[in-house]
Amino acid sequence: MIIYNVTINIHESVHDQWMQWMQEKHIKDVLATGKFSSARMVRVLVDEEMGGITYAVQYTTDSKETLQRYYQEDAPALREEGLRLFADKMLAFRTELELVSEH
Repeated sequence: MIIYNVTINIHESVHDQWMQWMQEKHIKDVLATGKFSSARMVRVLVDEEMGGITYAVQYTTDSKETLQRYYQEDAPALREEGLRLFADKMLAFRTELELVSEH
């Protein structure tokens, strides 16, 4: 299993609007691509020097190949919407993780 982790720092001034967009639209849009089986959103419990509130969204998929298809076919448009809505109030970085074991 591959976990596509997106960590986002969002400015307080747009936090509520962003949270609504994430939970009611964006995560659903990502899942609607059919390339992920689930998503989990967590808050990062570390105060950032730069301010803002940080979250991580973890999408699970079956393979690196499926994730690559997401990057090619879906990611540009989905990322564009977030940039258009939140511009410099949102900073995101992405990490690919491979599940080794669960206990």
